[in-house]
Amino acid sequence: MLALIRCTVPAAQADEFLAQAREALAVLAAQPGYLGGRIGRSIDEPNLWVLASEWEGAGFYRRALSAARMAMYPLMAFMINEPGVFEGVYELPSARGPEAEGAVPKH
Repeated sequence: MLALIRCTVPAAQADEFLAQAREALAVLAAQPGYLGGRIGRSIDEPNLWVLASEWEGAGFYRRALSAARMAMYPLMAFMINEPGVFEGVYELPSARGPEAEGAVPKH
């Protein structure tokens, strides 16, 4: 399950937002069912950010949000109100990924 939280962040608050988002992601990462996450910034619209995370299921994510609400609270002023929880319906791993035959390990 993929969770996307998109945020609009004024340039003057970008550093503060990133620090708060990193803290929130760390709290989410400590919750059961967390598979991975990242924070991204739009190349085309630098004020558009995303907090993306993957979960074993929607229930894990919803419980994690409850546990992380204090860490997420400062981000709420920036959040775009839109659906952000997606179930996976198809996945195609990269042929060049770490599992690919002959792939060079990262150091």
